[in-house]
Amino acid sequence: MAISNDKAFKAALAGLPTARQRQAAARFVQRVFPLSNDVRIKAALEVAGRADVGDAELAVVSQAANTARVESFTRCGRETDWSAQAGHFVAKAAVACVKPAESSETLAWEAAMQARMARTCQTVADGSGTENREAEEQYRILEAFLNS
Repeated sequence: MAISNDKAFKAALAGLPTARQRQAAARFVQRVFPLSNDVRIKAALEVAGRADVGDAELAVVSQAANTARVESFTRCGRETDWSAQAGHFVAKAAVACVKPAESSETLAWEAAMQARMARTCQTVADGSGTENREAEEQYRILEAFLNS
């Protein structure tokens, strides 16, 4: 199945069960993880990427990832530090990956959008503008995931 736009991307994600959404979402966020490098985010992504994860383990890493998200928000502060802002969006994306099952209907889509925001902040920070190819990379990642 070729994915070439957000409509097809979102539909493909919506058709996945929660565990597979988590695995796909973790792959999207791993691509932007270097913009954060927070060990709590890394742990959340490792857990989200596993098929056998339980609710208790998800709750632990979800709380840790949320703490990282809150801390990253305070680091961005009032001044526009685009690199810090990128890290904050990576944390938000990781939180989406490990959301509780009852609120996980669109977790992969949320993670993808936050990862795109992280990449946009990074491109602004390094002076290359707001044009980036993160969406196309996510389409490619999802196609590969669905074909594996």
